[in-house]
Amino acid sequence: MVNPRSASTRILSCGVVVVHWNRDHYDYLLLRAYNYWDFPKGVVEADELPLQAAIREVEEETTLTGLRFRWGDVYRETHPYNQGRKVARYYLAESASTEIRLPSNPQLGRPEHSEYRWVDRAEAWNLLTPRVRAILEWTDSVMARPPWRR
Repeated sequence: MVNPRSASTRILSCGVVVVHWNRDHYDYLLLRAYNYWDFPKGVVEADELPLQAAIREVEEETTLTGLRFRWGDVYRETHPYNQGRKVARYYLAESASTEIRLPSNPQLGRPEHSEYRWVDRAEAWNLLTPRVRAILEWTDSVMARPPWRR
């Protein structure tokens, strides 16, 4: 596996679009760092597979476990950002729980995020940047596919 921090490659950050069924629609879990809302994600560590990193990051940032990848291990990557140095890869999973905690990051001495929200799609669209809105649009197409085509 290529080192995600190699100077010759972009840094790969992996995360999960976490959804929770709420009566008649899905709500999306968003995290806020500074003034930006995003889905849980973080940098892939050496010798770690991207999906493993995504699951680890969700647990580290939110304490959520037991994600159900009911749409399989499909993913979508963003266009490069952070001056072209990073790419974020997102998977899609459902959570039975909405109980979130924002634990302290040992390296920072505080939580990585200052706030979380479970929001419907319209609110997610309004809070996300254009780069991450493309991921939200991708989830629409994945969740709309018949189960036998996933």
